[in-house]
Amino acid sequence: MKTAYDVILRPIITEQSMESTDLLKYTFEVSQDAGKAEIKSAVEEIFGVKVMKVSTLNVKGKEKSMGRYPKGNTRSWKKAVVRLTPDSKPIEFFEGMV
Repeated sequence: MKTAYDVILRPIITEQSMESTDLLKYTFEVSQDAGKAEIKSAVEEIFGVKVMKVSTLNVKGKEKSMGRYPKGNTRSWKKAVVRLTPDSKPIEFFEGMV
């Protein structure tokens, strides 16, 4: 059985994701086989918030040059954008980042 910490791997801290925190949208890297319902319950359990919507997308690995050797690829991963309900409190982890 998976725990919430097996589903949510790490937060994504970029300029674009930090701009959307005003709209109560937060971005996470999640497990490849996690579904939207699992992600929703994991975020609610870890951070104690109410989730309104979860959007997911698979990020394909990019081709990368390895010098004169054949090209390799960076890893593929899954991203989830979680939107909280308006009456929910913001996630405290992201507060000092903006």
